[in-house]
Order: sequence, then structure tokens, then C-alpha cells
Amino acid sequence: MALLLQWLLSAIALILVSKIVPGFHVLGLWPALIAALVIGLLNATVGFLLKIITFPLSILTLGIFLLVINGLMILLASAVVPGFRVNGFAPAFWGAIVLAILGMIIKAILKEA
Repeated sequence: MALLLQWLLSAIALILVSKIVPGFHVLGLWPALIAALVIGLLNATVGFLLKIITFPLSILTLGIFLLVINGLMILLASAVVPGFRVNGFAPAFWGAIVLAILGMIIKAILKEA
């Protein structure tokens, strides 16, 4: 149940990011749900491998490079999910920052519940 709630809250976070970040577009709840699922799967597979490979660079940048990897995963997800579009790397990077902040808030909410 908690996994479904986190999935729904992640989709809502994507919709919020589309309202905040210019160049980040989500055309409704269904594309947001699919995009949240695809981003999660990409982060668990390709993103995980990239984070292992770029670990020294992440240490040098104090973890900021992880936002670059997350931005790349968002950009990759926008290429395969219809109704979810990101216009370049800059909106994907800023979207990754906003999603990270919203993700911390979501985890705090789920921890309390």
C-alpha cells in the first residue's frame, strides 16, 4: 500500500514540477503516473550503474553530480513516455532539483503516516 501511495505522490510531484519549471511538461495524471514509474525503473537500473561508475566524481562535487544523473534519467524518460516532455537538459536538471526537494517532503510525510 505504501508503495502505491509513494508512486501516486511521485506522479503528483511530477505535475507540480511541470507547473514550476519552464520546459517541463506533463499532460495529465496518467502520463505522470507512467513517467514516475519509468523514472523509478531507470533510476533503479541505468541510474544505479551510472552512480556507481561516477562515484568519485560525485564525491568531488559533494553529491551535486547525482543531480546531473537524475536529470539525464528524466530526459531519457521524456523520450519514451508520451504526454511527458522535457525541452533539453536545463529543465531536466532543474526538474531533478525540485523533484529531490519534493521527494524529501514525500518521504517525511510517509514516515509520519
